[in-house]
Amino acid sequence: MDNIGIVAIGRNEGERFQKCLSSFKSLSIDFIFVYVDSGSTDNSVQNAIDAGYAVVELDTSIPFTAARARNAGVNYLKQHVSKLSFIQFVDGDCQVDASWIDLALKTLSDEPDLAAVCGRRSEINPNASVYNKLIDIEWDTPVGYAKACGGDALYRATPFLEVNGFNESIIAGEEPELCYRLRQQGWKIKRIDAAMTYHDAALYLFSAWWKRAERYGHAAFEGAWRYGKEKERYYVKEVRGIFLWGALLPLALILSLFTFPFIFFAILAVFIFQWFRLSKYFSKSMTSKGLAKKRSFLTLICKLAEFKGGLRFIKNKFLKKNSEIIEYKSVAAKETNK
Repeated sequence: MDNIGIVAIGRNEGERFQKCLSSFKSLSIDFIFVYVDSGSTDNSVQNAIDAGYAVVELDTSIPFTAARARNAGVNYLKQHVSKLSFIQFVDGDCQVDASWIDLALKTLSDEPDLAAVCGRRSEINPNASVYNKLIDIEWDTPVGYAKACGGDALYRATPFLEVNGFNESIIAGEEPELCYRLRQQGWKIKRIDAAMTYHDAALYLFSAWWKRAERYGHAAFEGAWRYGKEKERYYVKEVRGIFLWGALLPLALILSLFTFPFIFFAILAVFIFQWFRLSKYFSKSMTSKGLAKKRSFLTLICKLAEFKGGLRFIKNKFLKKNSEIIEYKSVAAKETNK
């Protein structure tokens, strides 16, 4: 079947990308594969060439975004596939399960109103760090119809092209933004109970986790700015939570420390109560109470990072500047190599 295109994107993924390439050798279908590279300085480009795959190298003078890279891959497929019907996106730090695409194709065939289908993305080394473990839990989204999918998913080409693909100006949250536009056109998104990809976060430092939270905050604020006034109130609830726990209450806590100690302790009690409440909530779906408490703490403390990311979006919007990608993996790599 030569109407299936696969787009892999990456930047300096090293050994992770080599494993990504190897995973496609086990697929039972015919496909056209293209790797889109965003300025790697390692051997990623040569590794793709050596594996016999096409490579698109993005112009480094234009700001990188994952959305831009994925669209570039689709543009290549449009030029080299006579009838492009399906597009599988995969991040360069992921390995694709051998049975995934067959299962995803069957799902799309059975439900013609589906624009995209995704499965279970799992962490390869979930116990390597608390951050890896939490990401693995984050990937385990509910099965059934969903509002969005992540970076790995199989799309029906027609609706994807009808909405002009990913928005290349968005530096984070480009997948849910695309899925939002697809849903507004009457298409559905579905998460099925099947292994899809195996992800290697390699996330061991709090500084990298903090940057990742900044990235989410930027995405939430931009999402609310774009579609918050529409019926779905896209990301409005999330932005309110970020503002409350990441700005308003922390600021009130600091100011009251020097003015009204009673208020300071009252606000501190609110944070402690929220920590207990979140810990109890997370423990319902987690076997370790200790991990639930850590997740609760990181959720609260990183509201500050999320607000910082939101401020970054607001500042750039006010100054009419394009936002640059917020990289958290590069932070981990640099600090690990010190």
